[in-house]
Amino acid sequence: MTTVLSFKFPPISLPAQLSRNSRNFFWKPPLSPSSISSHSFTAKARASSTAFVEAKPEDPIVVEKEVGAGINNLACPICYELLTWDGPALSLATAAGSSLQCNTCKKTYSGNESHIDLTAASGSKQYGEYVSLATEFFRLPLISFLYERGWRQNFIWTGFPGPEKEFEMMKNYLEPVLGGNIIDASCGSGLFSRLFAKSGLFAHVVALDYSENMLQQCYEFIEKEENFPKEKITLVRADISRLPFASSSVDAVHAGAAIHCWPSPTTAVAEISRVLQPGGVFVATTCVLDRPFAFFPFVRILRENFRAISGSQILSERELEEVCRTCGLVDFTCTRNRVFVMFSARKPN
Repeated sequence: MTTVLSFKFPPISLPAQLSRNSRNFFWKPPLSPSSISSHSFTAKARASSTAFVEAKPEDPIVVEKEVGAGINNLACPICYELLTWDGPALSLATAAGSSLQCNTCKKTYSGNESHIDLTAASGSKQYGEYVSLATEFFRLPLISFLYERGWRQNFIWTGFPGPEKEFEMMKNYLEPVLGGNIIDASCGSGLFSRLFAKSGLFAHVVALDYSENMLQQCYEFIEKEENFPKEKITLVRADISRLPFASSSVDAVHAGAAIHCWPSPTTAVAEISRVLQPGGVFVATTCVLDRPFAFFPFVRILRENFRAISGSQILSERELEEVCRTCGLVDFTCTRNRVFVMFSARKPN
């Protein structure tokens, strides 16, 4: 089946008032641009495990699996038992007011207009979960608002080819699981979640993020699009280290520009490995610091200080491969362009 994608991002005015949390906002300036053309993209490949894939949007893509509606593999983030609910199949179109029960923990999870909260601390009134500075940063209303209104566009200076090009590149990695379900982990404002849903290449898409404000932005973008397939997407608030899905129930996981923001990449990738079906695919993009940078002694100090302050870390290509391998994923491969890397690995059959 061939699907034509339409990328429309309607302008929205900056709100006059933001949450009081916005006083914690700080701006991280983009990296200095090197010689780059926004109309071209050249990847440097490592022969042993890296390959550049030339994207051809015009090529037809056949979806072999039958496309269904709704999501049926949501699980309790505490015990990982499947959740039950009354009513129609869950999706963005039906999630508002939904009530999901865990028959083991006897806990109830609820959905609001924009998303379903499936964090372990869901429902707590007094307790607030401690999160890293990097995680808290993306929960700020201003950062959520700016993410697709200038923030993400600055990634091109570090070698990111741009959302449309990245989408075409990742489809080559995801081809074995087209027609299945996909989790867009740490989805932010849902830039790729919406592309996945509109492409018709997946039975269902889960836009997953810890930030309530990012999910709200995703919801607002969807609401402004005409004829958006709301029955093909569900917005879920969850912790990347406690994914609320049954084991071996997910065909694909995508994480765009996210792994360097995770407090524990190993814990997160281990969770991704748990929820993937045998043969399931994990594809992600991030930035790396290796190759010529590794010869400068200050790079290690920079990475250690960044990790200590933000609670997250920037890995090298070999570290990314090792994380995937130690978490049970195989066939690591990646595409490079300066500090940008798109990598993929799969769960063994």
